[in-house]
Amino acid sequence: MSMMQYQPYETEDGRTIGNTLMEMKNITLRFGGVVAIKDISFDIREGEIRAIIGPNGAGKSSMLNVVSGFYNPQEGEVWFRGEKRPQMRPFEVARLGIARTFQNIALFDGMSVLDNIMTGRLNFMKSTFVDQAIWWGKAEREETANRQKAEEIIDFLEIQAIRKTPVGRLPYGLKKRVELARALVAEPKLLLLDEPMAGMNVEEKEDMSRFILDVNDEFGTTIALIEHDMGVVMDISDRVVVMDYGKKIGDGTPDEVRSNQEVIDAYLGVAHD
Repeated sequence: MSMMQYQPYETEDGRTIGNTLMEMKNITLRFGGVVAIKDISFDIREGEIRAIIGPNGAGKSSMLNVVSGFYNPQEGEVWFRGEKRPQMRPFEVARLGIARTFQNIALFDGMSVLDNIMTGRLNFMKSTFVDQAIWWGKAEREETANRQKAEEIIDFLEIQAIRKTPVGRLPYGLKKRVELARALVAEPKLLLLDEPMAGMNVEEKEDMSRFILDVNDEFGTTIALIEHDMGVVMDISDRVVVMDYGKKIGDGTPDEVRSNQEVIDAYLGVAHD
């Protein structure tokens, strides 16, 4: 059975939401006797910002790890770009065009911002060890093209001033921006963001929200994110899926989720009418 297809539509701000890019079908994930995800299905459509929310322990990060190939579910199917995805390791999933950031920053503190970002281009580096050793021909052209892409992302995220700074010296908010840059330089079709606003102050959240919207608008990148800041989620998301204790309890537009009584009771904590 193939993925569901929808009629593309245009959002109020002029972005186009297209057909299904990824579909999670009846996903169940267990760790021993613990069920982290129980029979969850949802889709991610081309061009949208898709949020996954829920209280701590709901299974959100486990779901993101299924999408990115860190976990393989015991039951269910993952479909991507019209094809059922076989069991894959994370680097194989990355080659399909799926990049991610992490809840806990995963950068190389001793390396410069530019060098950290360049590690996101590994899948584009095809020259042999000998080519690289003599730095000639193909290796030189490859290095130039990869560096040019990294510089474009540095400009886009407004981090030119710190491009040569070791990441370990940066404040937390800028480290999160560098991690976003490393994911973007991989030119993903689907970008996964695991709590991109965690630990940020109000100004840093505003900056990150703006960059996420710009990535979606200017690059056309489909984005799936986990985020606890409900103000951010409701402002920037096209659709929201809500998890609680490994189950899906809501799925729809921000307005639909906001008015879903089961979601209110389990997570949002708004008083009953």
